[in-house]
Amino acid sequence: MRLLLVAMAWAVSGSLAMAQHNRIDSLRPDAPELAERGRHAVGVRTLELVDRDRADILAGGDATQDRVLTVELWYPADADPAAETTYENVMLRDGVTRVNLTGRATRDAAPAAASGLYPLVVVSHGFPGNRFLLSHFGENLASKGYVVAAVDHFESTYDNQLGFASTLANRAPDQLFVLDAMSRLDGELAGLVDADNSAIIGYSMGGYGALISAGAGTSAGAGEAGFAPPETFAGITAGSDAYTELADPRLKAVIAIGPWGRQNNLWDADGLAGIEIPVLFMAGSRDEVSNYQAGIRLLFEEAVNADRYLLTFAEAGHNAAAPIPAPAESYGLGDGGPFEHYADFVWANEKMNNVAQHFATAFLDLHLKGQVDSARYLTITEGQPWPGFGERNARGLTLEHLPAEK
Repeated sequence: MRLLLVAMAWAVSGSLAMAQHNRIDSLRPDAPELAERGRHAVGVRTLELVDRDRADILAGGDATQDRVLTVELWYPADADPAAETTYENVMLRDGVTRVNLTGRATRDAAPAAASGLYPLVVVSHGFPGNRFLLSHFGENLASKGYVVAAVDHFESTYDNQLGFASTLANRAPDQLFVLDAMSRLDGELAGLVDADNSAIIGYSMGGYGALISAGAGTSAGAGEAGFAPPETFAGITAGSDAYTELADPRLKAVIAIGPWGRQNNLWDADGLAGIEIPVLFMAGSRDEVSNYQAGIRLLFEEAVNADRYLLTFAEAGHNAAAPIPAPAESYGLGDGGPFEHYADFVWANEKMNNVAQHFATAFLDLHLKGQVDSARYLTITEGQPWPGFGERNARGLTLEHLPAEK
């Protein structure tokens, strides 16, 4: 009997520990200043959006489909700021295992009464991914007065991972469709969103889409790279009528984390010159997927008409900054398994998340809210402490800035 009680106690304590490990709101003691949550309580809702009669890239020809996009929406709320929530049955990278995540938000809370509308941030995951992969941005930015819409991209999620051509063709149209849908929210959420001041945070293929949404149409030779048939790029090729119609002037800035594609010539310098809004790139110097030197740095250098920044995590790989900490359930699923989809071999996720939250806050406050004082956090003077960081807490980081030439 005593052994049974001990076993039961271990099981209960182990499950509680696992739940606590799966937090998306961790704040380390060495977190930079702007990583701290803001003054707002956070509400969260799950929405289902349908884009009618979108071209069905995988079916080919003139086929269309109703494209269903599930969105997790975080927003300033009339609620208890300390209230915790459990995000239940979130799919793990293996496409089979479901886990629970823990954060601080109130499900379906009433929106906070605003003196003005809240700027919009659309969050876009990689291939594959889901709307919770970057959820640390959702709660954090909502607490600071943003509405954050994180998308499950149809045909690009862990349990709905289909042909790569769909991701290539649909990522930017998905992002801009969600931006537009958020501008038309009704009911209790009506009047919440300032869609005229919108941004996209995109990771990997989400970063690819964010740059296309920002003005960098793909190159005329993108279809020759071998990733998808040439017709995949018909609606997103620089200079085409379809791409011109896709543009949305309400998009004011983008954050591209480990954006994929330049190393495979899906863009060229002429297309990248089409970006005229501010861009914050984040990357690991050892990114083995998007290629730091031949991919991400080249994007940073060739987007000549954008005011842009490059935040680099020394020795980090493709998982720099974006993914939440690996859920505890991923630890025992084998070498090279789901754990490595989230974790970096050098940096702790919590550290990278906090750094990313800090710089995202400064960048978005500057460009969406017009808070000019935020620019000081983006101004690094060699040999001087980084604004908002402790004396030693910026080690391993570099921040570069190139102004727009236009």
